Amino acid sequence: MRFLIPLAVLCLILSSLILASSASRSTEAPTGFDNKSNGVADDATHQADQTKFEEVEQLSDGLGPLYNAQSCRECHQSPVSGAASQVTELRVGHQGPEGHFRNPEIPIAHGAEVISGRSLVNDRAICPNAAFPNNEIQERVPETETIRTFRLSLNLLGDGFVEALADQTLIELAEQQCKSSHRKICGQVLQVPIVEAPGQMSVGKFGWKDQHASLLSFAADAYLNEMGITNRLQPDEVTKLCNAVSEPNDTPGTDGLSDIDHFARFIRATKAPARDSQLANGPVATKGNALFRKIGCATCHVETLTTAPAGTKINGGTFTIPVALGSITFHPYGDFLMHDVGTGDGILQATREHYGNRVFQMMSGYLSKQDFEGSRNKIRSAPLWGVRLRPRLMHDGASLTLRDAILRHRGEASHVSQQFEKLKREDQEAIIEFLKSL
Repeated sequence: MRFLIPLAVLCLILSSLILASSASRSTEAPTGFDNKSNGVADDATHQADQTKFEEVEQLSDGLGPLYNAQSCRECHQSPVSGAASQVTELRVGHQGPEGHFRNPEIPIAHGAEVISGRSLVNDRAICPNAAFPNNEIQERVPETETIRTFRLSLNLLGDGFVEALADQTLIELAEQQCKSSHRKICGQVLQVPIVEAPGQMSVGKFGWKDQHASLLSFAADAYLNEMGITNRLQPDEVTKLCNAVSEPNDTPGTDGLSDIDHFARFIRATKAPARDSQLANGPVATKGNALFRKIGCATCHVETLTTAPAGTKINGGTFTIPVALGSITFHPYGDFLMHDVGTGDGILQATREHYGNRVFQMMSGYLSKQDFEGSRNKIRSAPLWGVRLRPRLMHDGASLTLRDAILRHRGEASHVSQQFEKLKREDQEAIIEFLKSL
């Protein structure tokens, strides 16, 4: 007996099969240092966003009163805008009598005000100036702040793909690491606030301490704390001294978008860092890649990840993954999880600094449930894409060669660095050649 399937039903079945097949397929992320869009925006829009990213802020724009840089590009530029640089920021603090980390108290204006609630110490200040000739507000580290570190600025290229990772992908990755290594290597997942969606939290991916899950939250944090520009997500100045521009400094333009919206869209539209085409497929780098995996480096420096499908809502429902970022396979050589590899600086995540007073107060109960104290000596695994373009390595820039950086790994990575040391010299060189191709 033969059954005839109505045409409409047949079409529905075929349509479902096509959608299921499309969802299971992934596309390779575009790479390059050509300042062109990955498809999130057209190239003209991307270039306009890049112009905003590179804009030099002035006092009239609200620069300061305390700041580190005058543009996003100043800290994210080598070799193109959005990439990393060798610019560092200073973070300090001290250990309280109960053994817990405490944020510093930094007196300014001859002790008239004390900056607190943040571990960041800004390198620059706008005063004294013509309008405020007698206000000296430069931050200096008191002797009481004995925990001190520098942190290199981060690469932002390709971070749109990172933002589009499903939380469950990173949660399962952490569980898999722990299980397969018999609990020797266990990436820590932190749930952090989405500042643009008060009350919502997600897995942190951005910053050396995984302090942000959203690129818009990340941009707003940097605009205030690195440049002193208040915005709708971070409306409170660090100090009111020398402040002559009303808040928020960052207001919507004629297109309805604020600078932080342009910054976030620019980062989301950047291509992933490209590999060195001359070395990548060579026999030595290929051998090094195999050894890199064999000795365990790839446990944390994960080669391949795939984003959530297009149409998925993330960041507390405020952002929908577009086609250009959906079901994309990319190769960061990182897991975006927190690990103790023996280089931790002891600095605890400063929640009020990163999330602002309003969100901090609203979500203090949720934040208290996260093991931030347990992350004091942990650092987010550095994604190795583009590592060949960085002359200073690790989070603090204290390692100057790839070999130095490998041998410096301790803690969770002790066994891996020991395996590297046991290799023949030519095999060690093959791994280094592979890293030079990234």
